[in-house]
Amino acid sequence: QPDDRGLIGDVPVLRVTRRGAEALHFVPAALEPGAEVLLSLDWERRFDHMQQHSGQHLISAIAEQMFGFKTTSWELGRQRSVIELDTPSVTAEQVEALEKSVNEKIRDRVPVTVRELAADDPEVETVRSRGLPDDHVGPVRVVDIKDIDSNLCCGTHVSNLSDLQVIKLLGVEKGKKNKTNLVFLAGNRVLKSIEQSHNTEKALTSLLKNGPGEHVEAVKRLQSSVKLLQKNNLNLLRDIAVLIARDFKSKPAPKQLFVLHRKEGDSEFMNIIANEIGTEETLLFLTVGDEKEAGLFLLAGPVEAVENLGPSVAELLGGKGAGKRGRFQGKAAKMSRRGEVQALLQEFISHQSPGA
Repeated sequence: QPDDRGLIGDVPVLRVTRRGAEALHFVPAALEPGAEVLLSLDWERRFDHMQQHSGQHLISAIAEQMFGFKTTSWELGRQRSVIELDTPSVTAEQVEALEKSVNEKIRDRVPVTVRELAADDPEVETVRSRGLPDDHVGPVRVVDIKDIDSNLCCGTHVSNLSDLQVIKLLGVEKGKKNKTNLVFLAGNRVLKSIEQSHNTEKALTSLLKNGPGEHVEAVKRLQSSVKLLQKNNLNLLRDIAVLIARDFKSKPAPKQLFVLHRKEGDSEFMNIIANEIGTEETLLFLTVGDEKEAGLFLLAGPVEAVENLGPSVAELLGGKGAGKRGRFQGKAAKMSRRGEVQALLQEFISHQSPGA
C-alpha cells in the first residue's frame, strides 16, 4: 500500500517508509527536535487507500471461496488496482458472479476489525498471509472481515464494508507465469470513473452529433471515411510526383541540380520523383514536411556524390539518415536550413563541372 502524505506543522511530508519498527518521514526542511507540532493527514489519499485495500481483501477472499482462486500478489495503482490470481484464466461469467457477491457483502454492512497478536501466537499460523518481512519486530496485525476473511496486514482499512460503497471489476488481463490479473476499482474511484466516462460521452455526443448508443458506429464510419481520403490523397500525391518529374525532364536543358520542397508528402512521394527523373546525372534534394520545423529529406544522384554529401546534408538539417546505391534519406529536425543545403550542393556541382 502506498504511504500517507500530509504536514508536520507547515512542513509537507514527501514520503514515509519503514525501517524495522521506525517510521521514517522525509521532509524538505529541518524540524526542531522536541518541538510540539500539529500533524495533518491527507485524508482523501488515506481514505482512497483504505477503500482499495479493504476492497482487495474482500475480492481475494470471495474469489478463493467461490472458485478456489488464490491471490499471489496485488498492486494498488494510482488509477486502478490489480489482483494477481493463481489461475490461467477467469471467465466473464466468473467475473460477473464475483462482482455480484462482493457488492452483496458491502450492502450487508459487514464489520471490519483490526487486532494484534504476538508474533509467536499459534493463531498467526491459521491466518491467511504471504509471510512477514525479515526485519519485522513487535506484534502482528490481523484484519478480520467478519465471517469472511482473516488476514495478516499492516495496511489501513475501513471499519465496515459499507464504507467501500461499491466495487467494480473492470475485467481480467493475462498475467505472468500462467496467472491472471483482475482489475478493479473501489469506492470513490468508481464515482470518479463514471464522471470521467460521462464527460467523455457528452463530448463525443457534441462532436458526433448523435446519442451515446450510436457513438461506436459513428466512429467506425469516420474511420472508413478517413481511410478512403488517405487512399485518395496518396494516389493524388503519386500522380503529382510523376507530373513534377515529367515536367523537369521535358525541359530542353535539364539542370544538374533539382530541389523541391512540399509540405504534404512522404518518403514514397520523394522516391517516385527520384525514380521518374533518374539519378545518373542529376542530383536531387527533396524534402517534405513543415517548412520551419521537422520533416523528411532525400538526397539522390550519382553514387559517389551522394556518399560524399549525404552525412553533411543530414548534419545541416539537424537530423539523421542512411543510404545506399545513390539514395540517402532520413529525418530532418531543422527544415529551415534547406537553403544552406542547396548552397552546399550547388557549390559541389560547380566544382565538378568542366572548366570550373
